Amino acid sequence: MPSRANIYPELKVRSPLEQAWDLFRKNTLAMIGLWGLGLLSLLTLFGPWLAPYPPFEQFGQVLLLPPSWAIDGNIDFFLGTDDLGRDMLSRLIIGARLTFGNGVLVVLVALLVGGCIGILGGMSKGLKASILNHLLDTLLSIPSLLLAIIFVAILGPGLFNTLLAITLALTPQFIRATYNAVSDEMQKEYITALRLDGANHWRILRFGVLPNLSDTIVSQTTRGLSSAILDITAVGFLGLGAQPPLPEWGAMLSDAMELVYLAPWIAILPGLAILLSVLVVNMVGEGLRQAINEVMN
Repeated sequence: MPSRANIYPELKVRSPLEQAWDLFRKNTLAMIGLWGLGLLSLLTLFGPWLAPYPPFEQFGQVLLLPPSWAIDGNIDFFLGTDDLGRDMLSRLIIGARLTFGNGVLVVLVALLVGGCIGILGGMSKGLKASILNHLLDTLLSIPSLLLAIIFVAILGPGLFNTLLAITLALTPQFIRATYNAVSDEMQKEYITALRLDGANHWRILRFGVLPNLSDTIVSQTTRGLSSAILDITAVGFLGLGAQPPLPEWGAMLSDAMELVYLAPWIAILPGLAILLSVLVVNMVGEGLRQAINEVMN
C-alpha cells in the first residue's frame, strides 16, 4: 500500500536544514557571497599550485610593471609587479592563505574555546556567572584590535603571535554571545518542562539549548571572521604581524604606501582583496541569519 507521502507529495516533511538552504538559495546577494567565499577557500587551499610564479621570485627587468590592461602592461604579469619585480597576482593568491585562511583558523579556535566557556557559564548560576559577567564586561570594553595590539606588544611581532593575540581578543566576544543566548534559553518554559521530566544538564543542553543556538553561532562566526580578517591586516599594516617578504595583504598594503602615487595598483589591489573578502563573508552571514530566522520562526 503506497504511503501518504507518495500519494500526496506536498505532504512530505522537509528538514529545517533543507528549508534554510531553499531560503538561502533564493537570496541573490547571499549566493554571490557564497561563490566568492568558495573562491577564497579555493585560493587558500590550492594557492601555491594556482599562483603563476613563486611569491618571492624577483624579475629585475620589470620593476613596477603596471597591470596587463595598461598601455605598458605585460600579459605575463596580469596584475603587474611591485617595486622588487615580484608578481602581484601570485602574491595576492598566496596572501589569501595568510589573511583569509588564518582568519578562519582564528575564528574556529575562538568559537570552540569561547563557545564551550559561554555554554558552561550560561548554564551556571550564582558566583561563577557573576564573575564571568564582570570579566567579560571588562574585556569587551576594549576594542578587539586594540586588545590584539596589546597582546602583540607583549608577545612580540610575528605572524604566530599575531594569530594568538587575535584569538585571545576575539574569544571574549564568542563567550558573551554564547553566554547570553544560553542564559535566555535557560529561562524558557520548555527548559522547565525538561527539568520536570527528569532531564539532566547534558540532555537539556543537547536536546533543548544547542538546537536553538544556530542563529547566534552563525551571526557571531561571520562577525568574528570579518573582525579577524581586518585585525590581521591592520596588525600587518602596522608592521607587527607578518614580516617581509611574506605576502600578507596588510603587510603588502603597508609596503605600497610609499609608492602609492607612482604605482597605485600595488596599494589598490591588496586593499581591494581585503574589502571583497570582508564583503563576501558578511553577505553569506546575513543570508544565513535571515534563512535560519525564517525557518525557526
